[in-house]
Amino acid sequence: MGSGLIFDRHISNSNGPPSKMRPDPISILLGTRGSQLARWQAEWVAEELRQLGHAVDLVEIATHGDVERVRSIEEIGTRGVFTKEIQRALLAGEVDLGVHSLKDLPTEPVEGLVIAAVPTRESAADVLVTGASSEEAPKGYPARNESIPLLFGGARVGTGSLRRQSQLRHVRPDLRTEDIRGNVDTRLRKLDEGQFDAVVLAEAGLRRLGLAHRITQVLPFDVMLPAVGQGALAIECRAADDETRAAVAPLEDSATRTAVTAERALLARLRGGCMAPVGAWGRIEQGVLHLSAVVLSADGTQRLAADDLAPAEDAEALGCRVAEKLLAAGAGELIRSSRG
Repeated sequence: MGSGLIFDRHISNSNGPPSKMRPDPISILLGTRGSQLARWQAEWVAEELRQLGHAVDLVEIATHGDVERVRSIEEIGTRGVFTKEIQRALLAGEVDLGVHSLKDLPTEPVEGLVIAAVPTRESAADVLVTGASSEEAPKGYPARNESIPLLFGGARVGTGSLRRQSQLRHVRPDLRTEDIRGNVDTRLRKLDEGQFDAVVLAEAGLRRLGLAHRITQVLPFDVMLPAVGQGALAIECRAADDETRAAVAPLEDSATRTAVTAERALLARLRGGCMAPVGAWGRIEQGVLHLSAVVLSADGTQRLAADDLAPAEDAEALGCRVAEKLLAAGAGELIRSSRG
């Protein structure tokens, strides 16, 4: 996992503890990817900051994951494919803030940068979106399966995530899971063109884009645990930039920070990386932090699950403890084999 915390938990400045007073207005350059969802997320953050009196301009930055549109993310084989270029711009002083989907942000800290705020999380769930071709099974295909009853046997399901593919294969080995690349609108277009019978997407992205009407089924967590940090945003800036850190501090949601801290500590201890077949869901229920996690083989035949709970202040320790349970059961070998 490396030394240091997964997150800086406190906003600090040279004069002592962070002030509860509203910070003086400043001008901020906010770096973002150019996809429709990324720009929605950046615009949301920008508008929140403008409401606090700050002037915000967006700077579009192309990332490696945006430029490489053909190969799957697993084939690209680079951590931080959607974040590194924005982080480089931050370190170079070209922008003051970066807004990331937290699930895209590697757990390894970047020297000189800090996640200054984690806003309130949207839904962490994955959803199934079906096309017209899923309504009637071709002749000779197996019947629908109760675990995901909306899909007939042999249905073609598009997802570029090994985590999603593995969990689908575990409950429905009869499905044909196939890689799909592209932004949300591209994936929906491919579905509507009949290239797939269904696609699996994050509920948060569809809701943020006003596409909740496309959701066919919200996949239950006992079928599909989300990616670490799914549905949450990370607002990143330079660690030494006290003004910007103070400006974004009001956007922090402590419950979301606690939940994703546990999830990211688990992933770091597993040394899984963003692309591994690892699912995790942290949440606070009745004041107690719960963490559930799974690790699967790439083909879905093996599934290891673990869960535990702890006080909210022990989020990082909880993540490491659940990871140790999974490692003791053989999770390390499943992760290594999935990379092969």
